Amino acid sequence: MDIEKANAEATDRMMEARPVVVGIGKAIDVVPGMRDNLLMHAGPPITWERASGPMKGAITGALIYEGKAKDMDEAQKLVESGEIELEPCHHHQSVGPMAGVTSANMSVYILENKVHGNMSYSNLNEGYGKVLRYGAYSEEVIERFAWMENVMGPVLGKAIELSGGIDIRAMLAEALHMGDEGHNRNKAGSVLFTKALAPYIVKSTDDADVASEIIKFLGDNALTILNPVMAACKAMVDVAHDIEGSTIVHVMARNGTDFGIRVSGLGDRWFTSPVGIPKGLYFPGFTEADSSGDIGDSTITESAGIGGFAMAAAPAIVTFVSGTPKDAINATLEMYEICYAEHKYFTIPPLDFRGTPTGIDLRKVVELGITPRVNTGVAHKDPGVGQVGAGLVRPELSMFEEALEAFAEKYGY
Repeated sequence: MDIEKANAEATDRMMEARPVVVGIGKAIDVVPGMRDNLLMHAGPPITWERASGPMKGAITGALIYEGKAKDMDEAQKLVESGEIELEPCHHHQSVGPMAGVTSANMSVYILENKVHGNMSYSNLNEGYGKVLRYGAYSEEVIERFAWMENVMGPVLGKAIELSGGIDIRAMLAEALHMGDEGHNRNKAGSVLFTKALAPYIVKSTDDADVASEIIKFLGDNALTILNPVMAACKAMVDVAHDIEGSTIVHVMARNGTDFGIRVSGLGDRWFTSPVGIPKGLYFPGFTEADSSGDIGDSTITESAGIGGFAMAAAPAIVTFVSGTPKDAINATLEMYEICYAEHKYFTIPPLDFRGTPTGIDLRKVVELGITPRVNTGVAHKDPGVGQVGAGLVRPELSMFEEALEAFAEKYGY
């Protein structure tokens, strides 16, 4: 088995993928395998019993939004009875930030990889603070969701179709040159995304106030493009899935309890370890003691070669996740040590336009004892509270070691 050849194929396919946002649709209508009684969630598989506070809060909020529950007690009974099923977003060509909970009647971005033909999906972004993905489910959270679904979603979907599609790979490449890293700093990308769609939003509704409100909502939210970016990265890494003999870790995801990885040459198997607590900056009135464990599918960005791996492109990210600009550069330099390739299209100006570290090589992680760097938002440990900060975290080495042992067993090394 030629591991080098397999890894070259996996990383090349990831880099050559060109995901384009082509529309918005209801999850029940477009996401493969979606059904009325299913809630998709971030990370590897989880049960209600083992779910973190923010995951339980997001599940509750989604069931309230769907009219299936009135409070957490009812939500718990529905899930534990089996009437409501929980499955990872990743099992349905989808991703979701933080808790990532997506229900049947929520809208999702639809992306098409124009090179390889595969599709990917992600829900819409609510902004910062007290939001569903961080486990909040108050009346204001549900009302915002209803506006996003009933007012913004249809107009935005029509605008995307009128635009002919938004090339996220190209937009990401530009945003990296404007100070973004694609995970927690998306200010430039969100402005570019809003600018590209604004003329078509105006054409997609006869109500000027509605158009103005949608453009303002998108423009004011520095994370507007995060969900399309995550779906784009999902489309990128999916074409590196199941390549015989490859040691590329093409999926990393967290559910608030477990951090899980998938390896290209090991099929659909998840390898997991307990999540860590992010170290970083907390909102006034909160400390690390209030933090839930690391959570979210957004590590799909690092899996594809951006996010924490591209921090050198975004030195200002440290004002949000802690540290110094030098720390941001050093983070990227360290990640080159465990990656197989440098990205062809995502480049970093402060490093003389060197390509971002791409394709986590399981062998290098274990050999060097260096685990991937991740920057992330922080949810409160209790359901219903929401975001309390942002910071940095690393997964445990043990699951990478377990995966390498499984690889050796499968391929006879």
